[in-house]
Amino acid sequence: MRIFVRGWIPVVALACAQLAPAAEQDCRIGFYRLRDRTGIDIGASSGTSLRWRRRDGTSGELVPGADGTLTSKLGWTDRLDGHRISFSDCSSGGISVDGIAGRRVVFETRETNFQSGGVSLSGRLIEPRGVQRYPIVVLVHGSESSSAREFYALQRQLPAEGIGAFVYDKRGTGASAGTFTHDYHVLAADAASAVKEAQRLAGARAGRIGFQGTSQGGWVAPLAATLTHVDFVVVGYGLAVSPFDEDDETVTLDLTRHGFGGDDIPKALEIARAAQNIALRNFQGGYEDFDAVRARYASAPWFRYVRGNLTQVILTQPREVLREQGPAMFAGILPHYDPMPVLRTLDTPQLWILGADDIDAPPARTVSRLRGLMRAGRPIATVVYPRAEHGMYEYETDAAGERRSTRQPATYLPLMVDFIRDGKIRARYADSTIYR
Repeated sequence: MRIFVRGWIPVVALACAQLAPAAEQDCRIGFYRLRDRTGIDIGASSGTSLRWRRRDGTSGELVPGADGTLTSKLGWTDRLDGHRISFSDCSSGGISVDGIAGRRVVFETRETNFQSGGVSLSGRLIEPRGVQRYPIVVLVHGSESSSAREFYALQRQLPAEGIGAFVYDKRGTGASAGTFTHDYHVLAADAASAVKEAQRLAGARAGRIGFQGTSQGGWVAPLAATLTHVDFVVVGYGLAVSPFDEDDETVTLDLTRHGFGGDDIPKALEIARAAQNIALRNFQGGYEDFDAVRARYASAPWFRYVRGNLTQVILTQPREVLREQGPAMFAGILPHYDPMPVLRTLDTPQLWILGADDIDAPPARTVSRLRGLMRAGRPIATVVYPRAEHGMYEYETDAAGERRSTRQPATYLPLMVDFIRDGKIRARYADSTIYR
């Protein structure tokens, strides 16, 4: 099953899972244009693996085949999908995808180090070819602790669409200095500094500029837009509620989608409150109270379905791990951060893209709040894709009921491209629901 990063805390971080940096030097990574005029991005995946992505949202992990070519697994599943990819030597930049030849697109790339709050951050501007003036997207991170410069495919996919991309390692990750934090105010200031650096590097070629923030970036990007002028904000699978509200909503959804409700919900939320109290005590206390609540309901038929975000971490991780690693991995968390004061006053046009089946950042209350803001005159458009979960992934369900991600919606990237280019979206994007 795909390992994901939830909206405000890195679920796998407590195991200190830093993705291996070796793939950064893989000369096969890049965007390729094929002879049939389609394109394919080859990027780093977990460990030393590679992953391909297409404009239509299809994707697969590449694994070595017996004849030296790479075969593909469907999406994030373990099932082969029949695609085969091979590369020529790196100097020629050639590729063959299912027998169709292609060549790497060479973008103009500007590496940089810039300052934000006395910390040196490592960034990169990738410029599209063949355009004199271009829009720029500053990519704002989720809660992950891995290098954005190493793993973000949009840094190549957007330039292939004629859009510049500025990607940077957030503080305490990759090649950036500083201490890792979930403090949205610090991260927003860093994102605002990234805008200035992107504009400096692009010079006279800089056109419209704005943010694209996903998951935790849905809190950071609008906040950053209050610190510097930008022309747009794109939020992917973010939330208009607080992190603790997210945990509560996730716990509630976990029960209701398994057929429980009524008096069961307040009882499950007691477990969530006890878990949240541990976080508020910096993971150094509150365990006895949590254990007492858990013991009270452990035999209830609904208990096995209590998951949540923070709550799941407290339920599943050993106490010694939580005490030792929790304070660092959850550093700077703002559990009661309310994004609404920012969203109520922000004049910057925003596009929110949500998955209807997101069980990690449930969208219902966020959609309701965004629609209220639209009625109040805020320049917001919201697009909700059916059968899409966190990360904007479509999925299949295995025999055990676990989701396995297969692809992204076919119009997800085109939707973002339309909004970034001119601030407008079309009347329809596949079978999504659009509020404007």
